[in-house]
Amino acid sequence: MKKSFLMLLCFAIMLQSYAQIAQWRGENRDGKYNNETELLKEWPEDGPKLLWHFDNLGPGHSSAMVTDEKIYTVGTDKKEKTGFVIALNHKGKEEWRTEYGEEWFKDWDGSRSSPLVYNDKVYMMSSFGIVICLNADDGKEIWKVDLFKEYGGVNIQWGVTESLAFDGEKIFVTIGGVDANVIALNKDNGELIWKCKGKSEASAYCSPLIIEHGGRKMLVTMTAEHTLGIEVSSGELLWDFEHINQYAVHSNTPVYKDGYLYLVSGYKKGCVMLEIAEDGNSVKKIWSNKDMDNKLGGVVEVDGKIYGSSGGKNVWYCLDWKTGDVVYTSKKIINRGNIIYADGLLYCYGQDGKIALVEPTDTEFNTISTFKIEYGERQHWAHISIHNKKLYVRHGTSLMVYDISK
Repeated sequence: MKKSFLMLLCFAIMLQSYAQIAQWRGENRDGKYNNETELLKEWPEDGPKLLWHFDNLGPGHSSAMVTDEKIYTVGTDKKEKTGFVIALNHKGKEEWRTEYGEEWFKDWDGSRSSPLVYNDKVYMMSSFGIVICLNADDGKEIWKVDLFKEYGGVNIQWGVTESLAFDGEKIFVTIGGVDANVIALNKDNGELIWKCKGKSEASAYCSPLIIEHGGRKMLVTMTAEHTLGIEVSSGELLWDFEHINQYAVHSNTPVYKDGYLYLVSGYKKGCVMLEIAEDGNSVKKIWSNKDMDNKLGGVVEVDGKIYGSSGGKNVWYCLDWKTGDVVYTSKKIINRGNIIYADGLLYCYGQDGKIALVEPTDTEFNTISTFKIEYGERQHWAHISIHNKKLYVRHGTSLMVYDISK
């Protein structure tokens, strides 16, 4: 009996060590890389050491998803108007690329969504509603689903965009159909597990969040005019909250903490804090703030404060989590952009191509270091990420990797 137990324990440890997960905005999809420590507290004048860059990605805004084995992102072939998932090794050499079909070249062209790496598979949704599952090691296609044809999904003004979320055997997708609005697919074969009607609205460029509250798991996402709370196990719509802005664009992932849910959208909508009922079946508004109307840069919550930039102005904000009051602002960091957090400091990537290392104090943003991105073309929209003391920065056609270790 003892020998059998030890064998099972060893097998479980082996499985755990093999598991690899790399997803949108870090381990908890909140922009916080808490496992990254011993990082530089100040950069050289021209920035941290550039280890390598890869310049053949084509236009796009997909971030780098990084495991101990490989780096995954999404590129495009402008001539063929197609997209591909690509894997690089940690020296910047291409390991494989797999084309998945048509990509977006109408306006703000290029890849939209970032891939999800879940154990031995990579999942990706195109801007035309194709979800593809690939072998993470060699890029071979395992399954592929056309959400528009099979489930009545609809496209939106700038192409459907969602960095997919998972839980157990389920992969979740917001397809914007009338009957099948949000669906759960089996991660191994792509078959439908459940569908949720939601509010029968179009999707809204939102990458969802999985939370645990009141003893149950729920998927939280934003569609054209509502935020939805959906039970992960069954697909039941637990609650909804109206949240409308000018273009039905809600591209920021919600932030959850201790029973409270923070939402922020651009185009002068701003942000709102919701309290989720103890049983998880309803929400109520606690406060709102129109100053920080972040469009697509995300926010981070650290020690009871919310950090992020505005959408229409080049202003960076610190808000109080409990009240929504503005604690302080700054116009001196860099242009508005996206933000992550690691080892006590903020990493801000501006739409002007500059990256800043910032200390959030009780009274101000203390900008420690800045540097300018050297490679790539067009928009600086891809969110930055950190893995194993390295900073991964996508600028359109290029991916750059910097050493930020002490």
